[in-house]
Amino acid sequence: MIKEEYIVSALKYRPLNFDSVVGQRSLTTTLKNAIGSGKLAHAYLFCGPRGVGKTTCARIFAKAINCFNPQDGGEPCGQCESCQAFDQQRSMNIHELDAASNNSVEDIRELCKQVLIPPQTGRYKVFIIDEVHMLSSAAFNAFLKTLEEPPSYVIFILCTTEKHKILPTILSRCQVYDFQRMTTQNTIDHLMYVAEKEGYTAEPEALALIAEKADGGMRDALSIFDQMVSFSGGNLTYESVCQNLNVLNQEYYFQLVDHFLASRVPECLLLLNEVLQKGFDGGNFVAGLATHMRNLLVSRDAVTLPLLEMSDKMRARYQEQAQRSPIRFIYKALKFANDCDQAYRTSRNKRLQVELCLIQCTQAADADNADASGRSPSDANAIKPVIKKETSSQPTTAPVAPSQPVTAAQPVKSAPVEPAPAQPAPEPQRKLPKVSFKHFGAGKKEEDAGAANATAQGTSESESPLLEPINGEKLTAAWFAFIGTLPHDSVALAQRFKGLQPAVKDDNTAVLAVSNPQVQQTVESMMPQILGTMRQALRNSEFRIETKLEEMQEVAKSYSAPEMLKMMQEQNAGVGELVGKLGLAFD
Repeated sequence: MIKEEYIVSALKYRPLNFDSVVGQRSLTTTLKNAIGSGKLAHAYLFCGPRGVGKTTCARIFAKAINCFNPQDGGEPCGQCESCQAFDQQRSMNIHELDAASNNSVEDIRELCKQVLIPPQTGRYKVFIIDEVHMLSSAAFNAFLKTLEEPPSYVIFILCTTEKHKILPTILSRCQVYDFQRMTTQNTIDHLMYVAEKEGYTAEPEALALIAEKADGGMRDALSIFDQMVSFSGGNLTYESVCQNLNVLNQEYYFQLVDHFLASRVPECLLLLNEVLQKGFDGGNFVAGLATHMRNLLVSRDAVTLPLLEMSDKMRARYQEQAQRSPIRFIYKALKFANDCDQAYRTSRNKRLQVELCLIQCTQAADADNADASGRSPSDANAIKPVIKKETSSQPTTAPVAPSQPVTAAQPVKSAPVEPAPAQPAPEPQRKLPKVSFKHFGAGKKEEDAGAANATAQGTSESESPLLEPINGEKLTAAWFAFIGTLPHDSVALAQRFKGLQPAVKDDNTAVLAVSNPQVQQTVESMMPQILGTMRQALRNSEFRIETKLEEMQEVAKSYSAPEMLKMMQEQNAGVGELVGKLGLAFD
């Protein structure tokens, strides 16, 4: 038994008419209208990404304009002698030239000679030049005149994936058609059509993964589809496609977000270890996490839901998890994943970089679960844990500790103080939210200081400022700690700041001498960021920096002997006479 010759899907299911072209509806409609009305240009330029149908549409267009019996709407009949000759690749009216391998001046001159020969049958002689951007500059120049004024029976169709490399003089002589990338849904629908024609079974999630991998190219999608069919024996499942394409299963990211929301750091680290042991790169894992969080973000709102290009089953799963994820957590996780992706390439401990990202995401989710307002537990020092603000209708009745008597600075209220019953228990007000290890041990001190200060002054401040005196060693360490927080792309700014050295003025003040007004302006604009970092490093909440513009000192110029003699003569005319009498000479 003779086996039928195998033809790859990209060739077997190549469109033969405009209606079968996928994803280019507006463009094919324009071409059909031009054919139906007879308003044909002498040169066309089809440009767009690879595998979207540029050369296919050029062939269909060439076939349609030479059809003896065109159908209504500009479609070729496929039955006449011209159409059959084209389908059997024996047409003498349609010529294809690969500019990638025929890009010299001699090749273009040979093409110009063929232009002079009229068609033997049919109305037009069509020249399809593929990858036209590969022509040399000399070849383009040799082609200009023929492209601008070809014979009436000649039509040029130029195809390229890199429009920006085409000379403006060529673009001005052509009608330009920009082909669009294939959408994920268009690719899935076409792959499902091919699977049904071939008798294969395929899960929509598997076809969606193939479409995502193809990145907008239908030819790439069909090539991957053939590869998956050979691997799975005609039964395409999501797991088999993930295994063959070496793509991380999306299930890992759903589990990871569940671990985030449940504050399970160990499980996150174990899941990362499992992914790395399967041979996946940590950078790709973080990029996939960023994509997953982005999908959760667009799944929260029905307005942005169309941005989620995937199967209905997967879209419903994203919606379900998005509703359980606080919006501030998603924002923070996106930032952490993006920062980790940027730092991963230059990190010396790449695995630790990814693990820190997972821990940060877990803490962000834990913060949103603990506080509905979105405040992080690490911001416990910004929360007023003990004292409520006093109102005019309620006198101050807070008990005063025996070791802290009321001072004269305490404001005296003029209204008579009525004897109050037992003071309400302050426990509901003293209940602190969960505090991270970043501020471990500081909560009790800040609470006691805030209570004493509120009792003495009747205010609602909950913490006392840290006022550790500064010294030169601490100041230098804090300054370089700030420089370490600058972004990686601010190398020049970091080097400029390293050349500056703040000096201690008093216990809470430093002086920074700068060399020019531009540097002083830069420092002043970044002062909030500088003080925020250095105050924390110095443990001094009243630390401040004064900038001082140094005066430019004039550099003493070194004069030569003739120059010094000239200056002396200008100051004293007798010096010149003396030089002349003595016959001195200075070189």
